[in-house]
Amino acid sequence: MLYDDQFLARLADGLSSILPVWGVSPQADLKLLTISENATFRVLDPAGRNMIVRVHRPDYHSETEILSELAWVTALRKDGIVVTPEAYPARDGKLLQSFFDGETTRYAVAFEFMSGKEPDAESDLVKWYGVLGEVNARLHAHSRAWQKPQNFARKVWDFEHILGASAWWGDWREALGLTAEGKAVLERTHAVLEKMAADYGYGEDRFGLVHCDMRAANLLVDGDRLGVIDFDDCGMSWFAYDFAAAVSFIEHEPYLPDLMTAWLDGYAKVSPLPLEQVAALPMLVMLRRMQLTAWIASHAETPTAQSMGTAYTDGTVALAERFLASL
Repeated sequence: MLYDDQFLARLADGLSSILPVWGVSPQADLKLLTISENATFRVLDPAGRNMIVRVHRPDYHSETEILSELAWVTALRKDGIVVTPEAYPARDGKLLQSFFDGETTRYAVAFEFMSGKEPDAESDLVKWYGVLGEVNARLHAHSRAWQKPQNFARKVWDFEHILGASAWWGDWREALGLTAEGKAVLERTHAVLEKMAADYGYGEDRFGLVHCDMRAANLLVDGDRLGVIDFDDCGMSWFAYDFAAAVSFIEHEPYLPDLMTAWLDGYAKVSPLPLEQVAALPMLVMLRRMQLTAWIASHAETPTAQSMGTAYTDGTVALAERFLASL
């Protein structure tokens, strides 16, 4: 239980102490917005500075990995590929700052505040996933062409690091409320997914640098604008995995096929997704669902995990049964 009240208080104190590096008063109002992998704060300065500061989870991303993320975000903004917030440099010109939280050094990045709200099923989600398909297609084209800076490093999201022994988010077998019967279903699914992923492969035509977390919570709609935030999980994975990540936590909804159709139609406006990659989408969605089931168990203190609970595990088993039956 990393993010308990005492720990969050230490984070707020540590963050307040370094606000002047961004030209912000240490008396600025701090409001905790979200706890997920990281803790994200909104900073309101009496002088008018309004920004978002992401305080990174300890022992997850290295300094080099964070700077690599910011290098890609900067390039995407410069090239007009996606609407996403600017990372604010501090007075020393550096995008990455740090403070000591009483136990370890914590990294922090400040971003401009972006207006908008998360799209939902009541606000024409299908329409926005069509727009998202276009965004993904532009992003993937940029990813293929972009010359990465020296020492660029981001995590790899292949089968081994999604569900295998080196899974970044833990073992799905620790899922909340998983029964013996459910575990048996997921063990069969795991084996099938492992073979399917290996058969699908990791060629340059299908595997590269992706956002890897364009779910609705990381989309901001304002009028006709779709903004994308939080590149914290960007890394090397299948291009089509961006759709699987985009439907995180709604994989079971009856409108999922409509979202997939809209996303593919949007993608095709830039460049049609190859048929082999389209065929891989159900496999990748199931892979992501099992990954998230592990994440909920390993991040049980987060509001997202607490809201999902054992019901998400039960849903994963049900989806796995349907997935196996469809093969």
